Amino acid sequence: MVNRKVPLRKCVASQEMHPKKELLRIVRTPDGEVTIDLTGKANGRGAYIYPSEECLSLAKKYGSLEKALEVKIPAAIYDDIAEEIHARSKG
Repeated sequence: MVNRKVPLRKCVASQEMHPKKELLRIVRTPDGEVTIDLTGKANGRGAYIYPSEECLSLAKKYGSLEKALEVKIPAAIYDDIAEEIHARSKG
C-alpha cells in the first residue's frame, strides 16, 4: 500500500497548518473579483481559511484575508463565507 503525501495549507487567520481539503479557499480572480472557490482550482490568488466561526472572526478583526489577497473584501463576501461555514458544520 502506498502512503500518499497529504497537501497542507496554512489558515490565514489562525496560522495553523491543516490538510488542504479541510480548508475553505477564497480567491481573487485576475479581474479583481473575490469569490469562494469550492473546487480549489480557480485561477487567481488564493487564501485558505479554516471553516470555523473563530477563524472567520479573527480574519475580519485583523484583516488577514485582505492582506493575503491584497484587496479590500466586501462585507457580502464575509457573509457568504459564514453561510458556507454554517453549511459545512451541518454536514
